Amino acid sequence: MSKICRAIGLMSGTSLDGIDVALLETDGEGHVQRGPSATYAYDASQQARLRQALQDALEIRARNERPGSLAAAEMALTDWHANAVHSFLQERGLTDSKIDVIGFHGQTVLHRPEQRLTVQLGDGAALARATGIDVVYDMRAADVAAGGQGAPLVPIYHAALAKTRPAAFVNIGGVANVTYVGDDVLAFDTGPGNALINDWMMKHKGLSFDEGGKTCLSGSVGRLQLASALNHPYFAQKPPKSLDRNAMALVLKDFGLADGAATLAAFTAHSIAAAAKWFPKPPKQWVICGGGRHNAAIMQTLRGLLPNVVTAEDLGLNGDSMEAEAWAYLAVRSLRGLPLTFPGTTGVAQPLTGGVRTRA
Repeated sequence: MSKICRAIGLMSGTSLDGIDVALLETDGEGHVQRGPSATYAYDASQQARLRQALQDALEIRARNERPGSLAAAEMALTDWHANAVHSFLQERGLTDSKIDVIGFHGQTVLHRPEQRLTVQLGDGAALARATGIDVVYDMRAADVAAGGQGAPLVPIYHAALAKTRPAAFVNIGGVANVTYVGDDVLAFDTGPGNALINDWMMKHKGLSFDEGGKTCLSGSVGRLQLASALNHPYFAQKPPKSLDRNAMALVLKDFGLADGAATLAAFTAHSIAAAAKWFPKPPKQWVICGGGRHNAAIMQTLRGLLPNVVTAEDLGLNGDSMEAEAWAYLAVRSLRGLPLTFPGTTGVAQPLTGGVRTRA
C-alpha cells in the first residue's frame, strides 16, 4: 500500500484575488481525503504589485530572468505564502501536526509554451525555510521544456474526484480550463475566465472584481463584439492548448461599464460551452469550479447553453479550494515520481512527472 501523505496545497491564480490554502491526505492516486481550506485575500497594494509584475514579465526572455520589479515581487510573494501557511495552521490548531509536503504553485506571470517558456514567481527553497516543511514547486516547467503546454495541471486530480463519467470539470479562474473525464482524460484552456472582467472593473470602477456578477447582469451583451471575439483562431485550434492570461482582448470602444462587463461575461461562458465540440461524448455533468461560479451572469449563460450544469458544492466538493487541493495532490505525485501531465492534457509526448523538491 502506498504511503498516505498530509499535504498542503497553495494556489495563487491569474485572477490575482488571493492565496488559496488546502489540506489533503492522499497517496497521489485513488486515496483522497479532503481537509480544511481557506483563502487569504490580497489587499489593493498586493494586487497592484502583482499587476506590475505581470507588466514587467513581458520583458522576460529566459525563465531565470527577473527584470524590473520581479525579483522583489518574488520575495514578497513567497513571504505572503509563508504567512498564509502559518495562519492556516494556527487558526485550525494544526501547528503540532505533521505536514509532509507543501505543493507551491507560485504566481504565473508569463506563459508562452510555444516558446517553451513559462514563469511562475515563487522561491520554493525560501518557503521551505520559512515554514519548516518540504516544498515541491515549479511543476509546469518540465512539461513545457518537453514541448507540452504546461497547463492545465489539475486534470489528474479531477479524474480522482469524478464519480460520474463522462463529466466535464470547468475551473473559471483568470483563465478558464476544462477537464473531460471519460475513458481517457482530455483537458485544455477554454478561453478567458475572470481576468478580462476583473481588468474591466479595475479600469472603469477601481474594483478588483464584479461581486456576484451584479454589474455583468445589469448590462446588455454586444453581440457583434462577442461574435468577433469567438472567431479568435484559438477556438479552432485542436487541444491540448493553453493560454496566457493576457492572450485575448476584446475591443469594447464606447461601451459603458455594465455593457462591457456583460459582454465579457458572455465571452467567458460561450467559450466554455464551445469546448464541448472537442469531447468524444457529451458529458453527463458540467461541474463548475473556481471564482467564476460566483458570477451569476456567467452561470446564467452557461445554464442556457449547456445541459446538467452543477457547481462543485452540489457534489459535496469545494469550488474555491479545488485548485489548491490539486496542488497538494500533485506534490505527492511528484514525490512518488508519478506523472503530472499527459498527452491528452498538455500535449506532451508521453506521461511526465515534474516539480522541484526542496527540503526544509
